[in-house]
Amino acid sequence: MSYPSVPPPGMALAAHPHPVALPPGWGALIVSANRGPYLVPAPSTCKLRVDGREVSGMAEGTFHIAVPAGEHDVRFTDLFGIPMITTKVAVQPNAGHQLSFRFGGWRNRVYDGQGTDVTRFGMWSNYSVLLITLGVVGVICCGGLALIPMLTSSGAN
Repeated sequence: MSYPSVPPPGMALAAHPHPVALPPGWGALIVSANRGPYLVPAPSTCKLRVDGREVSGMAEGTFHIAVPAGEHDVRFTDLFGIPMITTKVAVQPNAGHQLSFRFGGWRNRVYDGQGTDVTRFGMWSNYSVLLITLGVVGVICCGGLALIPMLTSSGAN
């Protein structure tokens, strides 16, 4: 029986839109990612990394990734390498482990195959960061504008 080429350590992993044959001692991550509420789909602008190795071919939808059995650090990072969603998963030999990455309007989360939230770190979404930033800038600007008349009136006395 022949197996597809499995990348050695240091090389990029590949995401396949269909199940892959697994070598002995390997398992599969079955990863799905939604578009998110963004104009550009989050999976197309982010990078999926397994144990620090970038997974090529990942996009919106469900993909299968062959990985050695054992515990793995799985994360989506932004273009600059900053983690957006992270989790740890234990992959069993010759078995698949499902992960569903959900980019949301408020928070980014990851769920396992049973729907349990297994997020270790879920960054606030871009929209919530934008709202907080606008709120802070608004308070600073409006507060500064309110201080100007108070300072000018106290200087006239």
